[in-house]
Amino acid sequence: MGEILSEIFSAPMLVRALIVGVLVSLCAALLGVSLVLKRFSMIGDGLSHVGFGALAIAAVMNLAPMAVAIPVVIVAAFLLLRLSSSGKLKGDAVIALISTGALAVGVMAVSMSKGMNIDINSYLFGSIISVSSSDVVISAVLAAAVLLMFVLFYTKIFAITFDESFAKATGINVGLYNMLIALLTAVTIVIGMRLMGSMLISGLIIFPALCSMRVFKSFLSVTICSAVVSVATFIAGMIISYAADTPCGASIVCVNIAMFAVFAVVGAVKARMK
Repeated sequence: MGEILSEIFSAPMLVRALIVGVLVSLCAALLGVSLVLKRFSMIGDGLSHVGFGALAIAAVMNLAPMAVAIPVVIVAAFLLLRLSSSGKLKGDAVIALISTGALAVGVMAVSMSKGMNIDINSYLFGSIISVSSSDVVISAVLAAAVLLMFVLFYTKIFAITFDESFAKATGINVGLYNMLIALLTAVTIVIGMRLMGSMLISGLIIFPALCSMRVFKSFLSVTICSAVVSVATFIAGMIISYAADTPCGASIVCVNIAMFAVFAVVGAVKARMK
């Protein structure tokens, strides 16, 4: 184990991936608790497919991938919230509509790019070597913004997560905070896609929150536990990926599945003991 860690820390590329992964995992876990409780857990899956479509189009048009993907995914997140809140379409239907459409556009763009060397697997399943120094900076700013939001507006986030009608009655600008959560979620997904890929990034949002909810009941304890689980599973998954030469995103999700099983057993034992 010590030898593997020393090899990881001796390679700048892997250090960048580790830093970005830890920061993105932390952000995804904190945002994921609210998204799961609001029954919006699949937003990560939908927005990641939008990100895939945007990245594919950027590659075909020879544009900067992040400069295209981030604003497109942010707009998609706002559109998703707007359509869901209007009541004309249910949240899961909106996500399915946007995600399948964006995925189809991305695949079409790649298939029509004759003569171009586009690694579609790195978009779909992630790649450690795709992480750049600018990703580290963006991830640090993102993590600071998410942590600051939770520290300064914890009570407001708690209120809109469990009862938006009550939050509105108390004078909280529900729309503003929902848009802020959507904005941070969109950026988190785009950055995380570099490591996890568009097919697996939603695992960082869903699994840590579900694990924590098996054992803890209060919003604060679930949020803290989710953050710890997310960071720990990412580090474990990256180590396994490096040692066994397996895809990074898939390794991390598999560790999350194992962690969920452990928490489910602990939760069942805890419930029996009461």
